[in-house]
Amino acid sequence: MYSLKDAKEYIKNADTIYITAGAGMGVDSGLPDFRGNEGFWREYPVIKDLGYSFSAMANPQWFETNPKLAWAFYGHRLNLYRSTPPHKGFNMLKELVHTKKDYFIFTSNVDGQFQKAGFNKDKIYECHGSIHYLQCTVCDIPIYSAKDIKIDVNMEKFEAKNIPTCPKCGAVARPNILMFGDWGWNSSRSYKQSIKLEQFKDNIKKHNYKTAIIEIGAGVHIPTVREESEYSTRELDGFMIRINPRDSDIDSTLGVSISLGGLDGLKAILK
Repeated sequence: MYSLKDAKEYIKNADTIYITAGAGMGVDSGLPDFRGNEGFWREYPVIKDLGYSFSAMANPQWFETNPKLAWAFYGHRLNLYRSTPPHKGFNMLKELVHTKKDYFIFTSNVDGQFQKAGFNKDKIYECHGSIHYLQCTVCDIPIYSAKDIKIDVNMEKFEAKNIPTCPKCGAVARPNILMFGDWGWNSSRSYKQSIKLEQFKDNIKKHNYKTAIIEIGAGVHIPTVREESEYSTRELDGFMIRINPRDSDIDSTLGVSISLGGLDGLKAILK
């Protein structure tokens, strides 16, 4: 069995750092992780009254059938993510990776917090896309930035007062985010990011770099991040640190688990 001391020692001696992050990474910044319907409904009580779950709301159908509702949900989140500063754990990680030969970030989060914290955008793979980019629901216009888009939401009615539209054809626009039952997601931006991740891994293998995989706040309901962490630990012959206050179980041959939230867990291994 590995210990916290082993984790600290491995991180200290590692050549590269691979950060994998789920929704729990943003909790210490004050961002919701939508854990279960009750957690989701606490953030959006109006949606509870409507009887919709998170998976029902995070569905591209609404941009066709009820774009005011769709953009109330995603517009509120866009405003929230824009106004929320990343917590201190991001800076701790940034200080760490800048002492190493290389690093990369794999995240299922669509909030753009790693970029906001100052990490190199070319070293981030957002596997579910980003709310800070838009795509058209109809035409083939390339993905474009949402930086000039402002969404005003009536929270009582839970309706967007304005709907972003495609600059090419005028149809309703949507976030470039992979949703549930989503066959229309434009994955081209995320695909380019995935190529850079593979280049990072190839470089590790080429130079036989010692790699620490630090996973933060990755849940089991949608296990994309957890599976990437475990696969990459074996692929790169690395050492994994899983930080999670609830779902901290780990194969003891892969590394060590820390049953803490993101910020406290990072303090435990980096201070």
